[in-house]
Amino acid sequence: MFAALSFFALLVFLVVNVFQKVRQTPKLRSVAILVLGDVGRSPRMMYHAESFAKLGFDTYLIGYKGSKPILSLTSLSNIRLCYLSEPPPLVMRIPFVLAAPIKILYQIATILYALVFDIPRPPEFIMVQNPPSIPTLALVWLVGGIMGSKIIIDWHNLGYSILALKLGEAHPLVNIAKRFEIIFGSSAYAHLFVTNAMRDHLEQEWGLVGHRAVLHDRPPSHFHKCLPLEVHELFIRLGHSISPSLADFLPSASPPYTTQFTEILELLPNSASRASSSPRSPSLRKDRPALLVSSTSWTPDEDFGILLEALKLYESRAREVNCQSKHDSKERQVLPRIWMVITGKGPLKERYMAEVELLQKNWRYVRCTSLWLEAEDYPLLLGSADLGVSLHSSSSALDLPMKIVDMFGCGLPVCALDFACIPELVKDGINGLVFQNASQLAEHLETLLASFPSSPALDSLRSNLQRALQVPIDVQHHVHNQEHQEDDDWEWGSWSENWNRVVKPLVLRDSERFG
Repeated sequence: MFAALSFFALLVFLVVNVFQKVRQTPKLRSVAILVLGDVGRSPRMMYHAESFAKLGFDTYLIGYKGSKPILSLTSLSNIRLCYLSEPPPLVMRIPFVLAAPIKILYQIATILYALVFDIPRPPEFIMVQNPPSIPTLALVWLVGGIMGSKIIIDWHNLGYSILALKLGEAHPLVNIAKRFEIIFGSSAYAHLFVTNAMRDHLEQEWGLVGHRAVLHDRPPSHFHKCLPLEVHELFIRLGHSISPSLADFLPSASPPYTTQFTEILELLPNSASRASSSPRSPSLRKDRPALLVSSTSWTPDEDFGILLEALKLYESRAREVNCQSKHDSKERQVLPRIWMVITGKGPLKERYMAEVELLQKNWRYVRCTSLWLEAEDYPLLLGSADLGVSLHSSSSALDLPMKIVDMFGCGLPVCALDFACIPELVKDGINGLVFQNASQLAEHLETLLASFPSSPALDSLRSNLQRALQVPIDVQHHVHNQEHQEDDDWEWGSWSENWNRVVKPLVLRDSERFG
């Protein structure tokens, strides 16, 4: 009873202060960005905050504290991180039917507090990530309406479709969640979408009101293909993180001169050269295994079993092909050893990694391990890898995996699980290959890795990616297009180039008119 009265008193206090802020006009060039999740694990919203701040906006990023955010969020003076408090630990120990409504009420109070008290004046814009939809869409609709802030909804996916994975599409709660999302998400100052397919679907089915623009995900500008020196330095740092079980599988390392993937060649043997030469830069080892990377959230919409089965098939095929090559006088395409590195956290991780450990005790050509990385080392790992693998299958079939965007930004070709809108990102045979099952993935691995490290098929994909990354972007082209939509013939570019071309004209309309 006391807790309920306290909560009611807090809500009354918040409402009174909200109405006090009604008297203030929103401050031009200011934005509150709301993430109902770990800020450090929300790259797109962190990139939004960075872009707003570089445009001169007072930027307030609201969300939960957890993973370390990108460096710019702490180095730019006009960005302020406003962390939401977590529900009391006691809430997590009571039954779900009781904990869920308490958690939502707690979220409502903390979000309202952040929007009303943590920001001195009402912001010109409130940007909200969707999903999750409940309660954030309703809260920003309410606060924006009262304080006069313009709402921007950044559509990453459909919240009700994720709930349907757990409860089934016909469940009453799924229908309620869908109605909630339609009511509070249909009207906004602007809607941003991660795919053309999502924009088309929501325009047709929900009749959206407001500006509409497709903002495909792009990596930040510092993502790149690593030079051998960067690979060398990365694996010197990661040496202690590599599982001891890999000691007999990976080439031996003797830091600082060699790592499992790089080596510093000796100086020329004559004394004159030795006296005048400085140590050579590292080069990639010819005996290195192929380094494959997959980032997963270990959730039901990413079937790790497909990758596991594909690795089993590759192991069998590698034994067969490499055994034949030893007895065949003709030159054959030998298949290399694979080190499959899995990054990410999630509920199914322990189950699948335990299964992997049992299987690979008898494997000779494949090892699969999980690896913990600092945020700054993740793009370096992608830039050091030979091939990426994506198992993402969208709950709505309307969103695209950010992990592939990151991989492309690092010049890394990708094998991606096929679903409805994946062609918006992965061009089959150009920047990657698409698969529908484990056997197709295993075939792609064999095709791309034959004769590694000199693999013509893999080199072709990598070259296509590099050419796309080097295409100059005309930032001014089509900025006056009514919907600020990306050009169909435009292939790539950094996040900053993309954001300035698509979002910047939308958020500067009124500030340029009145400021």
